[in-house]
Amino acid sequence: MNKEQLLKRKAEISALLADETRSIDNLDEIGTELRDINDQLAAIEKREQLMKDAADINTGTALETRTIQKFNTENPEQRELGTDSLEYRNAFMNYVLKGEAIPSELRADAITKTGDVGSVIPQTVLNKIIEKIEAVGMILPLVTRTAIKGGVTVPTSTVKPVATWVAEGAGSDKQKKTTGSITFNYHKLRCAVAASLEVDTMALPVFESTFINNVVEAMTKAIEQSVISGTGAGQPKGILAETPEEGQALDVAKIEYKTLTDAEAALPLEYEANAVWVMTKKTFMDFAAMVDANGQPIARVTYGLNGKPERVLLGRSVVLCNYIDSFSTATAGEAFAFLFNFKDYILNTNYQMGVKKYEDNETDDLVTKAIMIVDGKVADKNSLVVLKKATTV
Repeated sequence: MNKEQLLKRKAEISALLADETRSIDNLDEIGTELRDINDQLAAIEKREQLMKDAADINTGTALETRTIQKFNTENPEQRELGTDSLEYRNAFMNYVLKGEAIPSELRADAITKTGDVGSVIPQTVLNKIIEKIEAVGMILPLVTRTAIKGGVTVPTSTVKPVATWVAEGAGSDKQKKTTGSITFNYHKLRCAVAASLEVDTMALPVFESTFINNVVEAMTKAIEQSVISGTGAGQPKGILAETPEEGQALDVAKIEYKTLTDAEAALPLEYEANAVWVMTKKTFMDFAAMVDANGQPIARVTYGLNGKPERVLLGRSVVLCNYIDSFSTATAGEAFAFLFNFKDYILNTNYQMGVKKYEDNETDDLVTKAIMIVDGKVADKNSLVVLKKATTV
């Protein structure tokens, strides 16, 4: 319907509603129709007004309108300008964080040259922090893990009964069984790293994840270090802190083929099944440089199905670590390699590693910490063969 028809129908409805003597059954439908008519009339009037304004502009009779936008009310001489100003830095932060455009009044009316690019365009930050890599995690998977309550004594035995052949009707001598013991204590290992509140709220998320990775890596390194060379005082007792059985501590003046054969000869037959070599990569490469009479290398490096190197000396696996000195840098009388079955070392973690975050109320610093209750000892040292650098070389 056009405007005249809409106005006519609106008048009819108004008259119908004003007649009090007449009953209306479809009052809801009439109300809906009336609202629809009003909407159509409003749209028609708006369209007519726009057409009138356009006609006035074409004939030049329209009034001129101006929009005044206020930018700066401060004294230009007192206002800091340039990309070093506080306003620009705040605007640039909002641009980076929220995508808000930098106001035009903060941008200088000049041509950007190549030498100016670095001061106004931020460098892209890769979501990764490059750090020096440390070799950790080679020892812990090999040792025996327990969760015994601190102070508990674990019995050990060094004597086994012996069976004897006897004649018919005869008996054998009665034998006793003697036992020793290993007692696990409470040694707390703690690592805490703090960051100020400002750093924690403004730094990249990768910064926080790197914090946690560093703490866990530091704890792992400390535990593995103690497994190899711990003193036993306030920390686990390491493998090299044990005194090898008689004949199983060898002085080595020179790395040669006989070094390997002497070590294998010192290892008891009963313990050779699961014993492995432990040394640095540099020491292993000294062994790898040896060749037999036919020029074939003594050491072997094979690759498994996953392509991971598997190092072997005379058929025995080699575990590389940095918790022991190399032969070339070791001092006289210091161990540079050893044979051992890591299953004979018990690492007891009474409280597993837990990473927590808390706030220092005095400084508002946010601290990331990790705590463990750890102790470890050699349960059976019969598989230990230690190679030490000879006093005279």
